[in-house]
Amino acid sequence: MRGEIFLKNAEMRMNTAIVEVDRPWLAMSSMLIGAFVGMLSETSLNIALPTLGRVFSVGTGTLQWLVTGYMLMIGIVLPFSSLISKWFSTRQIIIFALADFTVGALISGFANSFGMLLFGRMIQGIGTGLIIPLMFTVAMLIFPPKKLGLAMGINALVIMFAPAIGPTVTGIVLGALSWRAVFFMFAIILIVGLLFAFIGLKNVSRITRPKIDLPSVLGSVIGFSSIVAGTSLASEAGWTSPRVLGLLAVGIIVLVLYAGRQLKLDEPVLNLRVFANPAFRTGAILVMIDFGIILSAMYLMPQFIQNAMMLPVAMTGLIMLPGGIVNALVSAFAGRMYDRMGAKLLARLGFVIALIGVLMFCFADAKSSLAYVIAAHVVLMIGCPLAMSPSQTHALNALAGPESADGSTIMNTLQQIIGAIATALATSFLAMGQADSASSSEALRFEHGVRYGFCFTLALALIGFIVSLRLKDRTQSEDVDFD
Repeated sequence: MRGEIFLKNAEMRMNTAIVEVDRPWLAMSSMLIGAFVGMLSETSLNIALPTLGRVFSVGTGTLQWLVTGYMLMIGIVLPFSSLISKWFSTRQIIIFALADFTVGALISGFANSFGMLLFGRMIQGIGTGLIIPLMFTVAMLIFPPKKLGLAMGINALVIMFAPAIGPTVTGIVLGALSWRAVFFMFAIILIVGLLFAFIGLKNVSRITRPKIDLPSVLGSVIGFSSIVAGTSLASEAGWTSPRVLGLLAVGIIVLVLYAGRQLKLDEPVLNLRVFANPAFRTGAILVMIDFGIILSAMYLMPQFIQNAMMLPVAMTGLIMLPGGIVNALVSAFAGRMYDRMGAKLLARLGFVIALIGVLMFCFADAKSSLAYVIAAHVVLMIGCPLAMSPSQTHALNALAGPESADGSTIMNTLQQIIGAIATALATSFLAMGQADSASSSEALRFEHGVRYGFCFTLALALIGFIVSLRLKDRTQSEDVDFD
């Protein structure tokens, strides 16, 4: 009898959500749409940069702010997602985020100057930074454990698939219409998301309005933005520029103070204590390096195809499609393989394959065949996700209870910041390569610059492989240390 009662109770728990919602997929639809557009926007604009550079007569150093500025805003907002959800209802946050992104997209679409375009782009980053973490949190609340795997899988698929098809979609839109149509496309999709939010989204979080630690808020904003701004300005002003050195110094000092404060607070904005766990630390560092490889390569590749190989933008999108599809497929495959093999072998193999892909790009030139460029991209898109998913899972599995959520927030935040810094550094190396080229041809100078940029990406891949040697099997993970 007791056994029957226990089984019935267990079955009830498996079929009961923490927060009961009549139509959970309808409730999720607005967040899925917002996250899809947010992640689509993260990679799609890379392919439009050469076009925007010609339209607004700005160089690559200025252009990369459209990428780094967007990721910087996501990185600034993400750490506060948990705090914001305790001050405002789920419905209020998502409707604001979707409306915010829509307004930002419209500002960018109607922009008549580069400053206005960048302003709209950074507003879009706020919306993405709010939607992505809340999407996963809401799914865990409104789906019963029995259906949670499917829900989280759909969320992950959106996060993987959108960046994969971003360059191709943008290339087709640019080829058929104009760069403004890319932002209007974002706005139209987001308006649909807003309608779903008004119809089906209810509040599922508990509003407690905890105390806001103002020094932590200021430290996060000033520290991260100073580092990214200093790195970004270096591509034009030079690394010895007083402005660059000043911003980097301010960023480092503020972040050191910010980190010290987080370690002392009972309820920190970012729980940096999780870095004391060696397995999390190793896995998180690998995730940051891997994301830097992807973002720097995805920034350089479209510009190489358009400015060095002199191919049209629509063709660029099609060239990048096979690699994007492979990226999504390998991401799903790597997650399943982790359960059988652990992170050690997969991460090491992933970084080795990524090294081969980046090396292929280092030897590419304007006369390389399309098959060679596509092959290099596909090889890179096999290696990076093969290392990414197992490293991330390894890191989060090393944490327990509330620390898992802390670790996820930290990795999501640092991914965006590291991605922005990696893009800025790739731009800086591209500019150095162009300056060192003796050719009078703009295309050849750009080819030389891109090769410099990929040398930076190659260094990241090599560092990633070296760090992956510190990974241990799951049964040994507690013995891993970075000291």
